[in-house]
Amino acid sequence: MGPATTRRDFLEILLGGAAGLSLPSRVFGQSAPSRITTTSLDDSLTLFSGAGGNVLAAAGSDGLWLVNGGLQERSADLLDAIAKHTGRARVEGLFDTDWHPDRTGSNEALGRAGAKIVAHEYARQYLAAEIYVDWQNRTYQPLPAQALPNRTFYGSGTIEVGSDRIDYGHLGQAHTDAAIYVHFRQANVLVAGGALSVGSYPIPDYTTGGWLGGLLAANKTLLGLSTDDTRIVPGTGPVQTRADLQAQHDMLAAVMERFTKAIKQGMGPDDIISAALTKDFDGAWGNPDLFVTTAYRSLWLHVRELGGIV
Repeated sequence: MGPATTRRDFLEILLGGAAGLSLPSRVFGQSAPSRITTTSLDDSLTLFSGAGGNVLAAAGSDGLWLVNGGLQERSADLLDAIAKHTGRARVEGLFDTDWHPDRTGSNEALGRAGAKIVAHEYARQYLAAEIYVDWQNRTYQPLPAQALPNRTFYGSGTIEVGSDRIDYGHLGQAHTDAAIYVHFRQANVLVAGGALSVGSYPIPDYTTGGWLGGLLAANKTLLGLSTDDTRIVPGTGPVQTRADLQAQHDMLAAVMERFTKAIKQGMGPDDIISAALTKDFDGAWGNPDLFVTTAYRSLWLHVRELGGIV
């Protein structure tokens, strides 16, 4: 059975069995539009914030490369801000670090203009399908053909943009199983996307293959790609350091152990919340309720890997 058939079967099983779970709702990315702001990371790299998620623009000899595209309703404002700030209107290529709408909102505009759209193959498959995200109680419609990634991969790759080398690769079953990193080697800038969260707990979107153990593994991968001087761009929020990434990794490792033990004791998500198993970390990551409910469900999808539960 080939990869595409496997993914199609997975989607049919997953989406057919998702109904009936009532979980808190949250919109991917920022909950309300805000002013688009810029942060220069070096002469050729600029971070744009406020379009629903962080967007990194890199100036190359043939035009701009973007990492993520914000929300669709902010795309026109974002692309206008990028053109004015960089003095370049042409976008040669775009990376989607996962399928979520706060990453892919500029796909249609840039795809219609002929840009390369690079993403993991699973992201293309999700974007081409109707997806029901039960923890949001929200259905996402397929994107038009021009908005779908047109350069997909499974493992990793490298391109040259200007004088920098960009490495990109799959992060496994992390925030989703379509999550990727994008690493600007010379600038020492690493885009982590939804695998790194600032001010709120990272969400394992189990409806599209994410899980708590995968998030932990992805954080370990990102730590291996970074140094103490690496600037790490999260999905939203300010640029982080390797120490910040290490803190999230350590948090995930601790709650992974606690939640797994709780499940083996027969506890449900409400029990875990009542027992305050995340209390050590709530000061840094905020209200844990959505994290607990999604992490719990994601762990149940991997009970055979965890062992001792069923």
